[in-house]
Amino acid sequence: MSGSAREVFAAFLKLGLTSFGGPIAHLGYFREAFVVRRRWLDESAFAELVSLCQFLPGPSSSQVGFAIGWLRAGPFGALAAWTAFTLPSALLMTAIALSATALHGGVTGGLVHGLKLVAVAVVAQAVFGMARTLTPDARRAGIALLAAGIVVFAGAFAGQIAAIAIGVALGLLLCREQSAAPSPAAVLNISRRAGLVAGVVFVAVLAGGPLLAVAAGDPALAHFNAFYRSGALVFGGGHVVLPLLQQAVVAPGWISQDSFLAGYGAAQALPGPLFTFAAYLGAALQQPPNGVAGAALALAAIFLPGILALIAVLPFWNWLRAHPAAQAAIAGANAAVVGILGAALYDPIWTSAVHSKRDALGAAIGFTLLTAFRAPPVVVVALGAAYGLLLSY
Repeated sequence: MSGSAREVFAAFLKLGLTSFGGPIAHLGYFREAFVVRRRWLDESAFAELVSLCQFLPGPSSSQVGFAIGWLRAGPFGALAAWTAFTLPSALLMTAIALSATALHGGVTGGLVHGLKLVAVAVVAQAVFGMARTLTPDARRAGIALLAAGIVVFAGAFAGQIAAIAIGVALGLLLCREQSAAPSPAAVLNISRRAGLVAGVVFVAVLAGGPLLAVAAGDPALAHFNAFYRSGALVFGGGHVVLPLLQQAVVAPGWISQDSFLAGYGAAQALPGPLFTFAAYLGAALQQPPNGVAGAALALAAIFLPGILALIAVLPFWNWLRAHPAAQAAIAGANAAVVGILGAALYDPIWTSAVHSKRDALGAAIGFTLLTAFRAPPVVVVALGAAYGLLLSY
């Protein structure tokens, strides 16, 4: 720990303004900036942080950035890293939401439709890539299919939680031989007491938030709980938050399906973490707190569980990595989230956006550009918006 929070903020602000391409690309930017050029940490320490954050719920690239900031300048450095990396896209998403009242009918209706088709292509790419990585064998593919079936037949919210729980249980039974991993050296010196406190807070808010929100009848608590729960149950990457957020804000009527998917499509064109989509949703909610206050509340709520989980696990990471059971459980959970996201790809994403052969063609073009031609997401967003405008005429 030899730097300042100001130094960390400046370094991460540059990345927050220029890091396009999603969490895997973000990790590449981080390695170049902090391992190769600045040498704030070495390759082994960086690899350990990446492994740890892939293990945890939450936005992995933001968690890695938070840990690098802590390593460089302590808790204030961690806060500076998170703020600088998150702020640019959060402000842009909030601005998009505040101007979204004009997005209806005519040309702007075509624009929204094009962005919804982009969302289809992006989530299809995520399912395709995650399936290859997280379900490479018949056992984990079976867990993914079972998880999709649970979501389809049990309903979105209850089905998602049940699918992850069953995925963990099946991972413990079926995935142990794929899960052994060596135990690396600890990177951040956080006390076990601090880790336990963070873990207790994580669980207490997750378990008690719904009860408190219902008892108090306060919309702010209800909003906070919805976004916190979404952030706490995300395994396997930023795109997995989509079905959780859809159930959290669309199902109760807080935001329309069209507005939700259009915002998700627009988020693909922005740098920084995909979780800043929550800022758009918080600002666009139909009941207060919304606007700027709603964006700030949603943003804090969705990122908080991932940060708490990181602090909670760091002191015990060596122990967890030494136990194949822990790796088997997370292998099962990751396979389950592939099924969850696959179910969400059809409903609500495909069913809400694709209504004709022309719509299907637009989604297929976007998917092909992303997967076969490796086109940058910002290019696909621009082309998707143009295609939607073309269809509107």
